Amino acid sequence: MVSGERTPTDGGGDRGGLRAALSGLTTRGRSFLAAGVAAAVCAYVLGQADLLRVGLLLAALPLVCTVVLVRTHYRVAGTRWLSPSRVPAGTEARVHLRVENVSRLSTGLLMLQDKVPYVLGPRPRFVLDRVEAGGRREVSYRVRSDLRGHYPMGPLQLRLSDPFGMCELIRAFSTHDTLVVVPRTEPLPAVRLSGEAPGYGEGRQRSTALAGDDDVIPRIYRHGDDLRRVHWRSTARHGELMVRREEQPQRPRCTVLLDTRRTAYRGAGPDSAFEWAVSGAASALAHMLERGFAVRLLTDDGNAVPGEAAGGFAGSTQESADSSGLMMDTLAVIDHSDGGGLSRAYDVLRGDDGLLIAFFGDLDEEQAALAARMRRRGRGAVAFLPDGTAWEPPDDVPPAGAREAFERRLRLLRESGWTAVAVEPGTGLAQYWRQAGQGAAVDGPTAVGGTTGASGGWS
Repeated sequence: MVSGERTPTDGGGDRGGLRAALSGLTTRGRSFLAAGVAAAVCAYVLGQADLLRVGLLLAALPLVCTVVLVRTHYRVAGTRWLSPSRVPAGTEARVHLRVENVSRLSTGLLMLQDKVPYVLGPRPRFVLDRVEAGGRREVSYRVRSDLRGHYPMGPLQLRLSDPFGMCELIRAFSTHDTLVVVPRTEPLPAVRLSGEAPGYGEGRQRSTALAGDDDVIPRIYRHGDDLRRVHWRSTARHGELMVRREEQPQRPRCTVLLDTRRTAYRGAGPDSAFEWAVSGAASALAHMLERGFAVRLLTDDGNAVPGEAAGGFAGSTQESADSSGLMMDTLAVIDHSDGGGLSRAYDVLRGDDGLLIAFFGDLDEEQAALAARMRRRGRGAVAFLPDGTAWEPPDDVPPAGAREAFERRLRLLRESGWTAVAVEPGTGLAQYWRQAGQGAAVDGPTAVGGTTGASGGWS
């Protein structure tokens, strides 16, 4: 991400600019001015002409420096770029700053200061001794955040000073950049998430993939295309060679469902169950995209990312990188919803036959029954549920029967065909992902069951 602009450093002779410059007198400048005034008053009282000349010199020096600094006409161009502009939480990014003197005069002493949120660290400051006409200076600094989010960077400020250090003027650019801190992701093992039911599985998926989707939309001719594929009707309409697209094999689909209900999670902070679910969803999205799945992110309020086109799934392999970035940007700022249930997500999933990976919060009896119905025959479905008794804040005591209620809801999902895994704090998704592929939960008494569907596939 690169941004830049030019800012003038001249006062333009404006009275307001001169008043602003006088307010920028440094401690040294104010001391000289006060000493000059005091010497002039003493010279008048004592009748000492030599002392009066000294006082006038002391008082005139900061004023002359201020006028010269205000009247100096040169322009400075500032550029900022982030490397990279999207980073996982806990990872450093480097911010590069470039200052270029595009005027014919050399600058004086410059102090460069960039405004950053306190979460990213202390405000960086750099001192540039002198920039010759047409010259440039480049500096850089590092930022890091353990909290996901969008963080504004800027504006960039220049603090101008005269050679004697009597006066300082601040000139600010207006452009801003944004550093996107996405959730942490972890590599996941390549395992089959659930078993296969008779009559479903790879055979059906393979036959569908061999059939493909007949994409008859023409595209512009590219060097090396077979001329036998030229679509003459479209060529005549567009005035340039158009060819028929090749048939594209159907990509298996996967929906990652993230439960964001405020009532479904307890606690807050980077180690909370909600942040674990967000990071888990990010890891699952990245993993499934790498495996060639068409993926979408779905929340409990029914919103699908990357979009509503084609059911919200990423359309093609070329679009996977853009879709992944869009979903990660969404997860970077996602927050709790005020919704009370999963009904909207259920309506979106109705009729869909792709693989379903869900990161649920606490489920009551009604929501557990609704989640059980999300898994249709022929669909692979995996659910990760935080054990509320383990994720309770240290000072809270779980209510009586909470563990038994959690076991019942977990059993309800498994009896409905879900591969359900109980999640406890302190363990990464990779271990649970492997357990889901092996058909075993965290504890022996809570064995995982379930079947996969047509689009389950290898993941």
